[in-house]
Amino acid sequence: MLVELVVENLAVVERLRASFHPGLNVLTGETGSGKSLVVDALGLLFGGRASADLVRAGAARLFVSGRFELPEDTALIAILDAAGIEAEDGELLIEREITAAGKSRAYAASRPVSVSFLREVAPFLGDIHGQHDQQRLFNSDSQRALLDETLSDQSLAPTVSSAFSSWRESIAALNELDRNEKDKLRLADLWTMQRNEIESLALTPGEDVNLENESSVLKNVAKLSEQATVAYEALSESESSAAAQASLALKRLEEAARLDAKLQPVVELLKPAHIAITEAAHELRHYLGHLEADPNRLETVETRLAHIERLKRKYGNTIEEILAFLESVRAQIDAVENASAFRERLRAEIREKESAFRAAALKLRDARQKSARKLERQVETELASLAMKGTRFRIAATEAAPSSTGLDTVEFLVAANAGEEPRPLEKVASGGELSRIALALKTCMAIHPSASRMRTLVFDEVDAGVGGAAAEAVGLRLKKIAASDQVLCVTHLAQIAGFANHHYLVSKRETKGRTVAELAELGAEERVREVARMVSGQQLTEEALNHARRLIHK
Repeated sequence: MLVELVVENLAVVERLRASFHPGLNVLTGETGSGKSLVVDALGLLFGGRASADLVRAGAARLFVSGRFELPEDTALIAILDAAGIEAEDGELLIEREITAAGKSRAYAASRPVSVSFLREVAPFLGDIHGQHDQQRLFNSDSQRALLDETLSDQSLAPTVSSAFSSWRESIAALNELDRNEKDKLRLADLWTMQRNEIESLALTPGEDVNLENESSVLKNVAKLSEQATVAYEALSESESSAAAQASLALKRLEEAARLDAKLQPVVELLKPAHIAITEAAHELRHYLGHLEADPNRLETVETRLAHIERLKRKYGNTIEEILAFLESVRAQIDAVENASAFRERLRAEIREKESAFRAAALKLRDARQKSARKLERQVETELASLAMKGTRFRIAATEAAPSSTGLDTVEFLVAANAGEEPRPLEKVASGGELSRIALALKTCMAIHPSASRMRTLVFDEVDAGVGGAAAEAVGLRLKKIAASDQVLCVTHLAQIAGFANHHYLVSKRETKGRTVAELAELGAEERVREVARMVSGQQLTEEALNHARRLIHK
């Protein structure tokens, strides 16, 4: 639930800080005082659209922050963990900033997050219902989504969506195959020539490096022979060679070590050096024995390097890249040669995936029908408590073209009067009736087992178009919802304000030539006076005050 809200430079709000409580929190005030700005601020925290128009004139930025007490929900914890967000003492601070230029920034637990992240966590924190949401009730997609929220198995709709996407992907692959077949047939001759050209060389990875080294050796046989011979003689052949000197030194030291043991470590150091010199001389002798000029081999090496270089210019900078290109060409040729077989496999795959989609969609349809009947009864019960007893609420599902949502179009129907056939909401429901239907649906969603408990449910002027007994019924319904969820309600009606656990007054005043909106939590007597104002207007009579006291007491 919402614990604290801070708003800076939002329209006529200069700075506002308010603490909210469990139960029913009611916001009242004169028309145009800015009551709905609190709702707008929460909308921004829930990932609403940012607009520079919201920034107070003359201010550099708009800032909103909300401190929420988090529900114990494993799905929410998983989302926070994935984003590296850690709640502190079971609370999460969410902040949103919008500059005068329209740039938006969002933070959770003081860490930058995306607006899409705010939208992802919003359902766990709260829900806003205003007059705009009533218009959404006319939309078939919104009605279907609302029904799907009541399904006992929440995996059904995602399964259908995934199956539909997989089916469409295979159809798209077949269409692409048919569309590109002529082009690929024209390219097949080119691909075959390229494949044959590369395969004719029978390349091996790293071959060019070895050939370049061999070429360098063959071109410099005389120089290599001269240098290696001099080195060999220095190591082994002459009386003053390194091997002879090392052997002499080792022999003398071994004799000396027999007289003085302190020289034995020097002997041990010299032994490996003598062995290394001897082995190096042996390797040089072997090298010289095999070093010879071979003009024919040099020509062969140079010719192969030239062929490899030509392929590099056409197909890649290295032999590895040329071989990778060869594999891609082989795959293209294989696709052309086996297009018919591949097409049949795709068609079989399409049939299989369509069958899987339809099976999942029919299972979803059955679940929707069962849930629809249950939701109908729940909504009718709620409507009866909202002074709409006898209203019939129906959810019609008609067959539709396959889509990611299944095979059904969902439509909410209502018959507000006896003897009438249920008809679409927008054709029969008045403003007041629609407000109560929306409240009934929200109530059913709030008490549904899949709903997160202790959320912040915001109702912005849900009392539009109602009054008298209906208004009292709306207030009673809000009070009952507030027993399990925190409710914030913007209202003009005293009958609803009387049910509040906590009452806030939104007012405007002028300071330094600027209009400023303020929010204050009312004490007991202040609350009586505000409810009396809502009943009788600005002139408070004793009768109005007594009536306000009776409303609150009742």
